[in-house]
Amino acid sequence: MPRTRAVYACQQCGHESPRWLGRCPECGEWNTFVEEVERREGGTRTFLPRELTADSPRPLVEVSSQEVERYRTGFGELDRVLGGGVVPGSLVLLGGDPGIGKSTLLLQVSNHISSHRETVLYVSGEESPTQTRMRADRLGPLADRLLVMSESNLETICQHIGASGARLVVVDSIQSVYLSALDSPPGSVAQVRECAGTLLRLAKGQGVAVLLVGHVTKAGELAGPRVLEHAVDTVLYFEGERHQSYRILRGVKNRFGSCHEIGIFEMGEAGLVEVPNPSQVLLAERPEGAAGSVVVSTLEGTRPILVEIQALVGPATLGIPRRTASGVDQSRVALLLAVLEKRCGLHLSDHDAFLKITGGVHVEEPAVDLGIAVALASSFREIPADSGTVVVGEVGLAGEIRSVNRLEQRLREAVRMGFRRCVVPAVGLNLAIPGLEVVAVRTLDEALGAVLV
Repeated sequence: MPRTRAVYACQQCGHESPRWLGRCPECGEWNTFVEEVERREGGTRTFLPRELTADSPRPLVEVSSQEVERYRTGFGELDRVLGGGVVPGSLVLLGGDPGIGKSTLLLQVSNHISSHRETVLYVSGEESPTQTRMRADRLGPLADRLLVMSESNLETICQHIGASGARLVVVDSIQSVYLSALDSPPGSVAQVRECAGTLLRLAKGQGVAVLLVGHVTKAGELAGPRVLEHAVDTVLYFEGERHQSYRILRGVKNRFGSCHEIGIFEMGEAGLVEVPNPSQVLLAERPEGAAGSVVVSTLEGTRPILVEIQALVGPATLGIPRRTASGVDQSRVALLLAVLEKRCGLHLSDHDAFLKITGGVHVEEPAVDLGIAVALASSFREIPADSGTVVVGEVGLAGEIRSVNRLEQRLREAVRMGFRRCVVPAVGLNLAIPGLEVVAVRTLDEALGAVLV
C-alpha cells in the first residue's frame, strides 16, 4: 500500500524539515517553508524507473575526450552564450519575465534544429498545440520534424520522448509538469526538484538535449528551489523591458563555455532577430554635447561592448541627498562620489546624484569605475565630455587609476566604432593601436582634465 509522508521544504534552497520553521537554517530566509506530501511505496520513492545503462567506474584517461558536435541554434548570439551551440545530453534552464520572449526564442530554435534532420519535441504544459501553432505561424516555414504536444505528466512525456526518437526536447515550463508519484501540486518545491532530476537522468543517460523554461519571482530570480540551478548544466536569463524591442540573453552558469557572455536580440513581427553589433545599438541614440554622458568599454564574457553612462547631479531639494543608480551597483556610485569629493574637491555631499547605463545593460566589472566618475563630474561641472573619447579604468580609494584586463580588445572595439581617443590606466601600458590616440592617466584628477574639455 502506498504510504504518504508530509515534510516541509524551503522554497528557496529546497532544505527539508519534518516540521514547519519560520527561518530556513540552510539559506537563512524567512517564511519560505511550505508543506509537501510525497507518496512512497515499499519504503522507496516511486519515480520513473531508471532505464539508463549502468556505467561502471573506469580510469579517466580511458574516457574519450573527443569534442562532441553541438546543435547550432540558428542564432549566432545564442550560440555564443551557450559556448558554441547546444551540447547533446545537456540540461539548459532559461528564465525570464512573463512575455519577454522565452517561448518564442525556443520555438525558433526548435524549428531551426528540426529543419536540419533532427527530431525535436516541443512540450507545452501551458498551451494547446493549436495555440502553439498560432504563435509559430509568424516565425516562417515550419519543419516536418518539429513535433509538438500539450502534456503535464512527466511519465507520459518521457514515454513520448523515447517513442519519437527526439534528440532535443523543450519543456515549457518546468513549473507546469508533475510526477504522479508525488501528491504535491505542479510547481511546488518537491515537484520541481524531482522533475528536474528525472529530466537530468534522461538527458545524461540517453544523450537527449533538454531545454527547460523556468518562471521567475518578483525579485527576478528563478522560481523554485535553488537546487534546480545547481542540477542543470546551463542557466540563462532573458532580460529586457516590455516597452522596448531589445532583449538581452545573459549566461550566469555554463559547464560548456564562458558563464559571462551575453547575446542581444530584437523582437519583431516575425519573432526574434539577433543583433550582431551591440555597441552600435547601445550608442545609436547617444546625445551629442550633453553634460554627464560618457562612453565606456566593458567586457561581457569575451566580447568587448561600448555602452553609454549618463549622470545627472543637482542640488538636493529635500535636504537629504538622493543616490539612485540603474544598471550598476548603487553602493559603487556612492563610493565614487566619496572619492570625487575627497580626492578631487567636488562638493557633492549636498547634491542628488542619478546614474544610468543606457540600453538596459547591467555592468558589474570595476573597469567602468572611471566612466562613472567622469560622468558624475561632467554633470556636476556642466562640462560635456569629449564625444570622441572612450574611458576605461578602475578607480581606487586613493584616487588612483588601476589597470584592467584585456585592454587591447577594448581599444580595438573603440576603433571599430569610430572613436579616435581613449583614456586608459598608465599602469603597465604598452599599446599602440592604429587610428587611436591612447591617453594614459594615473590619477582621477588627470582623467578629468583629459576628458572634460
